[in-house]
Amino acid sequence: MSAVDAAARAARRDRAVLTGLLVLLGAGWGITQPMAKIAVSEGYRHVGIVFWQLVLSGAILGAICAARRLPPRWDAQAMRFYTGIALIGTLLPNGASYEAARHLPAGWLSITLSMVPLFAFPIALAWGIDRFHWPRFLGLMLGLVGVTFLALPVQAWLTGDAELGAVTLAMAVWLPLALVAPALYALEGNVVARFGTGGMDPVQLLFGASVVGALLALPATLATGTWIDPRPPWGAPDAAIVVASAVHALVYASYVWMVGRAGAVFAAQVSYLVTGFGVIWAMLLLGESYGAGFWIAMACMFAGLFLVQPRAREGDPLR
Repeated sequence: MSAVDAAARAARRDRAVLTGLLVLLGAGWGITQPMAKIAVSEGYRHVGIVFWQLVLSGAILGAICAARRLPPRWDAQAMRFYTGIALIGTLLPNGASYEAARHLPAGWLSITLSMVPLFAFPIALAWGIDRFHWPRFLGLMLGLVGVTFLALPVQAWLTGDAELGAVTLAMAVWLPLALVAPALYALEGNVVARFGTGGMDPVQLLFGASVVGALLALPATLATGTWIDPRPPWGAPDAAIVVASAVHALVYASYVWMVGRAGAVFAAQVSYLVTGFGVIWAMLLLGESYGAGFWIAMACMFAGLFLVQPRAREGDPLR
């Protein structure tokens, strides 16, 4: 075997391993939406859940930092970054998602997450981070069409079921709340793209943000009466919070590694998998089923996501 053939085989093997990891990341992130639905199923509310999610995620990320001998910084610049990321990356979007989960199916929550790149594009244009491209604008429009089909009672129109249409419209009232999370995640990505991470490793940054976020969430939890007693007995909502927190911390750390290893363009394809797996998990774990409008919305979202994916850049190994 020549050196060229050996290199090509190694490259194919490397890509296969990274693709497998990408699928695992999508499956992991996708399960957090059904977990959110379970977490709120017995009365737990958004602020209390977010507090414990930050505590648990922070403990896991702190252990990763300790294992890597990468202590967090606590200077003024680092604290500004921690506070900003905690607010727009966890406290506000997760609080909105958990509240939306009380009123919407988990599959709806999963499909709205595919809006992150669609929200990110106009923000990047406004800030001068990206340039206008007609295919990406068309992708944005397809995403908006998808949201419209998600909100409209298409299944009711097709079947003539007026009661189903009323139920769909009642749920659709909460759809804007579900869109808060992808909008803020898109803002977070553009903030990092424009201002960087303050010279910190992403896992180090997220650990510091978890600590600051927990300190901010604790008084809000007590003031709103949403405190969750961590003592047993524990039920399904408690297990869901633990699973969602652990998955988020581990998947995020792995995703950051993949961006550095395989490039942002390759890693960004996880958006498809998160939505797809989120719907599958909701069907398997929660027994959810969806009408025609949902599947039309999902097709539009995926088409729009394909068109709005970030352009390949020099230095992206798998572009």
